[in-house]
Amino acid sequence: VAKVIMGHTKRNFGGGRIWLDGREVRYAIPAQAVADGIAYVSEDRKLDGFFETMTADDNIYLGYLASPKGRRWLYSLRERKAVADRWVRALSISALKRSLKIIEYSGGNQQKVMVAKSLAQEPQLVIFDEPTRGVDVGAIPQIHAAIRELARQGKAVIVISSYLPEILAVSDRILVARGGRIVEEMPRAEATEEKIMYAAIH
Repeated sequence: VAKVIMGHTKRNFGGGRIWLDGREVRYAIPAQAVADGIAYVSEDRKLDGFFETMTADDNIYLGYLASPKGRRWLYSLRERKAVADRWVRALSISALKRSLKIIEYSGGNQQKVMVAKSLAQEPQLVIFDEPTRGVDVGAIPQIHAAIRELARQGKAVIVISSYLPEILAVSDRILVARGGRIVEEMPRAEATEEKIMYAAIH
């Protein structure tokens, strides 16, 4: 569903409608969704999350350049450093490894660079797909804090996760999907791991 929203995957003929800020949208390519302020943080960072032979700074700056605000003809080294510095600090990315290629980073730092690359677009809607999969335990609270901060700023945030403690930690409203359909909706105050699992199975 998230990839259909982003224009990454084509939807089935007649398969539903997407509304953004009161208007119906349909994206043929992800660039159109990015232009409308939507960012998608992939569950597979190595496949489509970052450019693994580039540095963290380059990856983060490319995310910024993909946004309408960042589009320009000239590549600015000063601006690249400023944008990267902002998100390296915000997500506590290892500053000692700025000169390394992303493929040489730990899983946690790779994930945080991918998140930074998406947030550098300054989106209004962010879709996180399994945001902490395969990361070290120490990076999880930092990624969760970034998600909560986006919500605090008034951004719309969707978190897709199969890890129930994560869902309970970051959600205001929980939707349970089964067989391609939403089968249950519950506010966080009423949600428990048992209720979510029951809805997902029965």
